[in-house]
Amino acid sequence: MQTVTKIGSVFSLIRQSIKGEAFDYTQGDIKKAVVLLAIPMILEMVLESVFALVDLYFVGHLPDASAAIQVVGLTESVLSIIYALAIGLSMATTAVVARRIGEKQPALAAKAGMQAINIAIMLNLVISVLGVIFGKEILLLMGASEAAATAGEPFIQIMMGGSLIIVLLFLINGIFRGAGNAAIAMRSLWIANLSNIILCPIFINGLGPIPAYGLTGAAIATTIGRSIGVAYQIYNLAAGKGMLKVKLSDMLPDITQIIALIKIAAPAVLQFMIASCSWIFLAQMVATTGGDHGSAGYQTALRLMMFFMLPAWGLSNAASTLVGQNLGANLVQRAEQSVKQTAIFSVVFMAVVMLTTFIFGRALISFFTNDPLVQEIAVQATYIMSSGYIFYGIGMVLVNAFNGAGDTGTPTWINFFGFWLFQIPLAYLLAKVFQMGPTGVFIAVPVAETAICIAGYILFKKGKWKTVQV
Repeated sequence: MQTVTKIGSVFSLIRQSIKGEAFDYTQGDIKKAVVLLAIPMILEMVLESVFALVDLYFVGHLPDASAAIQVVGLTESVLSIIYALAIGLSMATTAVVARRIGEKQPALAAKAGMQAINIAIMLNLVISVLGVIFGKEILLLMGASEAAATAGEPFIQIMMGGSLIIVLLFLINGIFRGAGNAAIAMRSLWIANLSNIILCPIFINGLGPIPAYGLTGAAIATTIGRSIGVAYQIYNLAAGKGMLKVKLSDMLPDITQIIALIKIAAPAVLQFMIASCSWIFLAQMVATTGGDHGSAGYQTALRLMMFFMLPAWGLSNAASTLVGQNLGANLVQRAEQSVKQTAIFSVVFMAVVMLTTFIFGRALISFFTNDPLVQEIAVQATYIMSSGYIFYGIGMVLVNAFNGAGDTGTPTWINFFGFWLFQIPLAYLLAKVFQMGPTGVFIAVPVAETAICIAGYILFKKGKWKTVQV
């Protein structure tokens, strides 16, 4: 009977988290608070990772699959700069919104969220124009062949041109997460992904009056799908669902609030930009040492890796919201306990993922590409890079704990030393000096991520994050 009761309680908790029922995360059982936030956040990030996998699956079955996969992968690597902007701005917004919610000031939380949207609009106007104008040149710079860059030019132009949609999808979800409305953030990704899954085969292969756009169709479908998700987010903001009651006047530029957000967001954006530029450098190094097949294999493995990593990032997002809200309520010890509990959940999750990857890695890779050369490189990359999954998970929780407290500077310095002064030189040394080629790049990834995790733990224990004011 007790077992049945426990199972019933678990399902009740899952149902409550997915429905997004109101909950005060500064009170009650910490495990329950983590689970209520983590379930929709994990599902949200699973769905975000599905975008790249859906594109990869459909273009991986086009006639010139290796070139198409390379274009999608290299474009995603370039878009990681956009993701850095989106995640950095989202992190800053989550920290401020969570702090205001913890202080029981929802009106100020709503205003902070709207000012962050103003910042996103201004920044992405420039990025979109540059991406459309220099799309082919960007692919060539990344190491794509002339033929692949020519074929992929419309793809990268559409993806870069829609950068504002990408940023808004992350940013508005960050607003909802900060307010504790993780279920709304999750549902927006459900809608966006379902739209993308339906539209991808239609625009790639054609249907009725819609012609077959091939590789370009994947970009069209993804951009439309994300736009539908953003429309749903805006509807919920306007309707005042959950803790946030947004007014039209909140959109009027508030220079003081914008400057305050930028002060937190700038190091957060730089933090993820540092990591993104490192991944871009690694992608370029694999492309130049491993050719089209090496690049396609690496990109396939990377997309699969991100599929498993993003749910862990979603789990770690729970730490960000809990730290922000509890610091706002002056519950410092509870904030620290929330991070520890989230880290425990993350270790268990990533251990299961690592085991799954080792057992089913080859089968998963073969699902996305039929090319045997691409498959072999992708399998090797998957096995090597997945060896550090547990450290990746702990590191992400610590990074989000710092960011949730508004201490965006600490993880920025960790990333600078870990990626630029350690990972990149190590990858270059192994790949080119020791002539290990792409294998050397693969090895550099888990080694550097483990070092970053250790550094993050040491600085977390020092406790500077507990005193940050936002």
